[in-house]
Amino acid sequence: MSINDPVGDMLARIKNGQRASHESINCPASRLRMNVLEVLKREGYIRGYAQRDVRPGVAELVIELKYHDGQPVIRKIERVSTPGRRVYAKIKDLPRVYNGLGISILSTPRGVMSDAEARAANVGGEVLAQVF
Repeated sequence: MSINDPVGDMLARIKNGQRASHESINCPASRLRMNVLEVLKREGYIRGYAQRDVRPGVAELVIELKYHDGQPVIRKIERVSTPGRRVYAKIKDLPRVYNGLGISILSTPRGVMSDAEARAANVGGEVLAQVF
């Protein structure tokens, strides 16, 4: 079975894993997923991630979830731009998540980055997800 929205699938796995209080979760590997996870790690929403080979030519990501006082660090994570409805934002129109407490993850011509990094680099792009 193929997945139509790989990033949305990964975000749902993270959300479900934190609701079940798992230490880590697995999902299929791709470069876009690793770039999104790198932004989440840089911003402090996950402990880390690693790529491991399941069999030759097939890899998966092991994502270590992060908790603070028994509560998940990620309170809300949602997909903004979907395969059926792409959402793009100019630098002036970048959305603020919970008045700056959360982040938006963007895919820009300079790579995948958070909204603060996009403002500093003065680039807009596709809004992939919002995290709080």
